[in-house]
This record gives sequence, C-alpha cells and structure tokens, in this order.
Amino acid sequence: MVVEHVIELKNVNKSFDRFNVSDVKLQIKKGFVTGLIGSNGAGKSTLIKIILNLMQPDSGEVRVFGMDYANNEKSIKDRIGFVFSEDVLYDDLTLYDQKKLIAPCYTQWDHSVFRQYCDKFELPLKQKLKSFSKGMKVKATLAIALSHHADLFIMDEPTAGLDPVFRREFLDIMHDIMLDGNKTIVLSTHIMSDLSSIADFITYIQKGRIVFSKEMHEIEENYAIVRGGIELLDRDTEQYFLSIKKTSAGFEALSPDIKTVEKLFGTEAVIEKASLEDIMYYLQGGTKVAAVD
Repeated sequence: MVVEHVIELKNVNKSFDRFNVSDVKLQIKKGFVTGLIGSNGAGKSTLIKIILNLMQPDSGEVRVFGMDYANNEKSIKDRIGFVFSEDVLYDDLTLYDQKKLIAPCYTQWDHSVFRQYCDKFELPLKQKLKSFSKGMKVKATLAIALSHHADLFIMDEPTAGLDPVFRREFLDIMHDIMLDGNKTIVLSTHIMSDLSSIADFITYIQKGRIVFSKEMHEIEENYAIVRGGIELLDRDTEQYFLSIKKTSAGFEALSPDIKTVEKLFGTEAVIEKASLEDIMYYLQGGTKVAAVD
C-alpha cells in the first residue's frame, strides 16, 4: 500500500481548562517539509504531542504512516525522529549512557551515524548532560533523532536559543535529509526565515484551529499587503481582504489574491507581496472580514 499522507488528522478535538484544539483536519504529504506556524499558545505543541501520541485527543482520528496508535504504536514510533526545544534528556546521564538507553528502542539504530553527528556537533560523550548548554542539549537530541534512519522527523522549535551559525548548519542538515525523496519533516518554529528557505507547505494554527494549510509557493505568489486611503474601502472592496487595520491616515490590509487587488486598486494603493511574518501579524489583529474563495 502506497501512503501519500504520512500524517492524517480527522476531526481531532482536545479540551483543556482555558484552551481547545477544535475540529482539526490535517494531511501531511510524504516527501515534503511542512512548517507549523502560529503565536505562542496557538496549539502547535499540543498538535505535535497528539501526532506523537504523547497526548490523546478527546475525539477524532490520528493516523501515521496509514496506521493508528492503538494497534501500531511501536512500529510507528520506530520510524519517527523527534526534536523538542524543551529538555527531554536525563541530566544525570552522560550522552554515551543516554545513547545506550535509547538505542535498543529503535530497530535501525546506527552507532556509526550517531558517532558521526556527535563529532560534527562537538558533543562530549563522557560528560553528564546537566553540564550541557541548552544549545548542546538540542544538538544531542538532534543527533539521536538522526541516528535511526527515521522516515518522519517532527521538530518543535528545534533551533530556539541556538546561535545563527548552528541554525544555518541545521538547515543544511534538513536539506540533506530531504535529498532522499522519501523523508518527511514537520517543523514548528517562530523563525519564519528558516521556513522560507526549506518549507514546501505551511500550516497556520490560531487558537487551536487550523486557519490554512497551503503550499509555500502559493502563499508567496498570492498573498499581498495593500495600503491606501480609507476612501478606497467599501463593502465591495473589503470582501477581498482577510484582515484590515484602519487608522486616521488610511488602511493596511491582507489579501489572499494579489492579482485581483492589483486590478481593483491599480495605482491608487501600494501593493506588495506578504511574508509569513506579515500574514501572522495581520491575521492576529485588525478587523476580520470574509475571505474570498
């Protein structure tokens, strides 16, 4: 059976005291990098924990590699490499002892690959992990994730707190992983420039809901920021915007259809392509209006 979607979430719901993940439908395609974006508290980490079965949904269906966790948890997790920004290693162990503890959990653990990445990242095997800096701990987690020939990599803020040099090195590693053509990466990050360089798809999460899940090139080609005088706005023109910010000096708005707003406003407004940062900023504030299909 050929599995086109490595991850499938259908009508997934999870309720907390002050936050809900609501009716999430998501498909992650095999062989691509999908970026998860959203503000702090939007639900990205919760969604990742549900995908990893570290947290069970109240309702809905979760399938990874076409399988459910109820009957296939061991075989699913054998094929996943994960990297979290939070500390998930045992501080009182050396990295060597941590490796001895983790290696038997994976059927394809490769000691030579692990040693290769430890050398590359300059990680001391005989030093206790509590002496590692935050950056070193992330590198150690990444070395472990890369050492068992995983098919799916799930990364939650993997470069948080890391210096720009390692962030560049990390992106190079991601590119190398994807050369295989059969690997899949899900990457949650606040660093939009990282996603712009490697992501094929972007899923934007806000208040526990998926606002959109689109191909990166579609976002780059179609989304626009429009600036102009208030007199340009009326019921007809406002329908082409997802969000509008109005001031006494004029308006700024986000549109998902740059070609239409160029025809509509011509030279009367300033129109430029929207970045991922722009999209997040405008969708989190301003006046929400009905979107165009």
